[in-house]
Amino acid sequence: MDLATWAAFAGVVLLLMAFSTSLVARLPLSTSMLYLGIGVAASPLLLGWTALSPVTHAEWLEPIAEVVVLLSLFTAGLKMSLGLADGRWLLPVRLASASMLLTVALIALCGVIWLDLPLGAAILLGGILAPTDPVLASEVQLSDAGDRDRLRFALTGEAGLNDGTAFPFVFLGLGLLGLRELGPGGLHWLAVDLTWGVAGGLSIGALLGTLTGRFVLYLRSKHGEAVGLDSFLGLGLIGLSYGLAALTECLGFLAVFAAGVALRRVEQRAVLPGPATAPEAIATAHADPRISSADLAADPATAPAFMAHAVLGFNEQLERIGEVAIVVTVGMLLWAVNWHLVDWAFVAAVLLVIRPLAVAVGLAGSRTRVSERALIGWLGIRGIGSVYYLMFAINHDLDPAIAPTLTALTLAVIAVSIAVHGVSVTPLMTLYARTRRGRGLAPPRNKAA
Repeated sequence: MDLATWAAFAGVVLLLMAFSTSLVARLPLSTSMLYLGIGVAASPLLLGWTALSPVTHAEWLEPIAEVVVLLSLFTAGLKMSLGLADGRWLLPVRLASASMLLTVALIALCGVIWLDLPLGAAILLGGILAPTDPVLASEVQLSDAGDRDRLRFALTGEAGLNDGTAFPFVFLGLGLLGLRELGPGGLHWLAVDLTWGVAGGLSIGALLGTLTGRFVLYLRSKHGEAVGLDSFLGLGLIGLSYGLAALTECLGFLAVFAAGVALRRVEQRAVLPGPATAPEAIATAHADPRISSADLAADPATAPAFMAHAVLGFNEQLERIGEVAIVVTVGMLLWAVNWHLVDWAFVAAVLLVIRPLAVAVGLAGSRTRVSERALIGWLGIRGIGSVYYLMFAINHDLDPAIAPTLTALTLAVIAVSIAVHGVSVTPLMTLYARTRRGRGLAPPRNKAA
């Protein structure tokens, strides 16, 4: 297609996004399902407007997916307003560590025994498919920083953490395939890719998020400087956290998520007691023509909340645009998949057996209810993170004899996940809210996906 046709196509997609959000929120489907269908329609399967290939176009698909993941991780971090001492943090940590490890192990085991893949390729497949998605799962994640729902907190934190904790297993799979240095006995992988990568990434992100937040609030509340353009603040912190982490061989995804969490914690610690710090008070002040945004940003009483909500709002908008771009792209790629390479029983096993089992083991002994564990086990939506890891592997010289199989399996799991989770998430979360009300608890806050 030429530029004018692409522009018209993009315009239709974005207008559809704007018009359909409230309607979709009431139906048993998600906007991601619509975007996937649009991508399929534009591919050679229907209209033939474009012919994207996962292998041929992996070089530019990787950075696009990476940027969307970074935006979503930072946004997820901004929503995590609970202090690290809060016991609810144990849930996402256990999901992103124990459950993640078991998921990779079970997928790798199936890959070797069931799919007849080499060990390295099987572990690589596990690393690609294990992380849940912080973008496509917006309806089951925290809607804002004031949301304290345990299930939503667990899913949001897991999606923020496991996009980073999956990376060492992608490295391990590539190393076993001879595409990355593992060191004698895997020492380099254990010391650098895993231990230093995780610890360093979290530390760098937490430090930069804290320092940036404190410095901005100091300039605003004490000197009336650095007011406005909060969008640059968020993007700058994402870029700095990711860049420094990558330069020091740390996991950039974890650094960006930690930076978002730290920036939110700066706001929570800096707020002054009283209603003036609440988002509702800020909204009321906005309606007063005598009070400008600059006044809110510089007032010590409202500056922390104003900064956090401005950054979060902007990044959420970018995240939604990124979701459209990537999911439509996934739909465009489906025509190029060799579906004969897809073992549909394996796809079902990933979603119906491996994920629930890994969650059950990871959360064993926790204070979560059986119903909450069942929901967490089902709502492990796969998506953009898996697209990124697949493109990353292809661009690191993945064997052409293996790449088509991993591509077919990955895109099949993503497409099925978008469909089945899109259909089930609205009724399940409605039932979950009704159950909470029946127990006398506040219903979880909701948001259109």
